[in-house]
Amino acid sequence: MRDFILLMGVVAGLEISGVAQDGGDAARAAIRKVIAEQEAAWNGQDLEGFMAGYWNSAELTFFSGAHESKGWQAALDRYRKNYQGAGHEMGKLEFVNLHIEMLGPEAAFVRGEFHLTMSDGKTPHGLFTLVFRKFPEGWKIVHDHSAGE
Repeated sequence: MRDFILLMGVVAGLEISGVAQDGGDAARAAIRKVIAEQEAAWNGQDLEGFMAGYWNSAELTFFSGAHESKGWQAALDRYRKNYQGAGHEMGKLEFVNLHIEMLGPEAAFVRGEFHLTMSDGKTPHGLFTLVFRKFPEGWKIVHDHSAGE
C-alpha cells in the first residue's frame, strides 16, 4: 500500500509538471506570435501595428543605449522620429535567435537579436531583452532594452 501511495504521488507530480510545461509551451508560442506580428507590421511600415505588441501604458519602459523612454506614446514618438522622420527609413526588420524563459505563468523574459536591412545596404543590428506580461488581452512587452551598432 505504501508503494502504491508513493507511485501515485510520483504520477501526480509528473502530471502537474506536464501541465506546467504545456502552459509554458502555449505561452512561448503566444509570445513568438506577438514578436512575429511586430516584425510583419514593421516590414509593412506600420509603426502603430508594431507598437501593438507593447503594453499601452505610461508605465512601459524602453532602454536604448543611454536613453530611457517611459510610456507607450514616448516609445512610439521615438520610433517615428528615428525611423519615419525626414531622411530616415524603417528598412526590413528580422528578429533572430529568440530565447524565451518563462518567469511564471504570467511573465516571461525574452532575449534575441534584431537585424535591419536598409535600402542603402547598411545593416544596423543589435541585441535586445524584453520582459513580457500576460494581460487579459494577451501577452505584451512591458520593458524593452535594445542595444545596437
